Amino acid sequence: MLDRRILLLSIVLQLTLTLLFGHSFDMRIFMATGYLVGTGQNPYVGQDLSAVFHRVPFDKMSSIGYPPPWPLVLGLLYLCSYAVVPDLLLYNLVIKLPVIAANIGLAYLVAAMLKDLGASPSVVRKAGAFMLLNPLLLYFGAAWGQIDAIAALLALSAVALLYARRTTSSAVLLALSICVKPIALPVLPVALVYLWRTSSRQAVGRVAGYAGVLLAGTVLFAAVPFALPGWDPAPILRHWNFHFTQAGALSLTSVLRVWRDPLTLPGWWWLFGLAWIPALGAAVLSLRRGDGGLEDLLKKTAALVFVFFLTRAWLAAPNVVLLVPLVLILTTTGALPRWTFVAVCAIPLAFTVFAHSPFELLFPTFPGARETANAWAERFEETTLVVRAVLVVLWQVVGWWIVVRCFRRAPAAADGREHGPEQGGALEAAAP
Repeated sequence: MLDRRILLLSIVLQLTLTLLFGHSFDMRIFMATGYLVGTGQNPYVGQDLSAVFHRVPFDKMSSIGYPPPWPLVLGLLYLCSYAVVPDLLLYNLVIKLPVIAANIGLAYLVAAMLKDLGASPSVVRKAGAFMLLNPLLLYFGAAWGQIDAIAALLALSAVALLYARRTTSSAVLLALSICVKPIALPVLPVALVYLWRTSSRQAVGRVAGYAGVLLAGTVLFAAVPFALPGWDPAPILRHWNFHFTQAGALSLTSVLRVWRDPLTLPGWWWLFGLAWIPALGAAVLSLRRGDGGLEDLLKKTAALVFVFFLTRAWLAAPNVVLLVPLVLILTTTGALPRWTFVAVCAIPLAFTVFAHSPFELLFPTFPGARETANAWAERFEETTLVVRAVLVVLWQVVGWWIVVRCFRRAPAAADGREHGPEQGGALEAAAP
């Protein structure tokens, strides 16, 4: 389905970026977590690890904030790399190998779903190339080292299995996706409503079964690992609302930071961080519309993920990776105009450049990268705050436009889909 030359080019490019770059905060946390898990310690308690990694930045380590599945993987990767060959560049590369695999997996999954939607082979190859060489995926995954591609692959696979009526497998993968990184939470109401609408007399049983399997999977992946190695969950429980109190990043609170620059929402303002809950509740009411096809399921998934992201008080730019395959498929089928795919990739990338992350990515080869980033940030802070605010407003406008478009029921002839993706898709015009 995919061009082997493009696949090889993508692998070489990702391995190069993986070896040379890495986010100075996230990769330090991942490296420290791998060491702690690999040596039988609690990864949710920060320690001074400068004697282990022989670098000053490891002296004041905070703990990882993700559920246990990723820390357990990091422990295994530590035992296979740094515990054998204590080299930070090699360790940095090995930690990112699952992300590279997820990026490639997303390309194959997008190609498979487009094939199921009736896209021509040329369109499928073009979409696969767009995924394999996508700057956003390369930047946030291979260069940065963030794991959103893993969560996205699991979540999109869960959606595909849901449409194929393999509900148990879908629920397990969705639970694992949420436990890797809970960016796919909005997929759950989409799945439950989809099962309710398409299961006729067995709706109650199917919905209850799906929810039960997902709950059991969440307990298995997120709770049980604390008990087996004897990790103390107290540090996590003490900061249960951390992601609700943070302000900034690719959210509307970044606009407020032009006038006031809080890192956290003061007082009871942290409740604003829960705005996504009523927003998702309102969006769920629109899920009853649609024809129940694969494209309709993907549109509703994209819409609810956008609502979740647009109403959070803190949205990390790498989280947008979850939207990339969804929007690419929908632009290919003509459900969304092609400019939306460009916007979804370009705006977060531009935002992260003005958020000073390029300096942060020099951590493996330039140990003083974080200090340089901080100095650059202080010098141009006022200008970059304004630019980031403008980009956030643009992101909100584009995002809500896509939400409305995904929920709108338009005649097929009105958006160029009367002949399906093979003749009306956005990629067909560019395909060789």
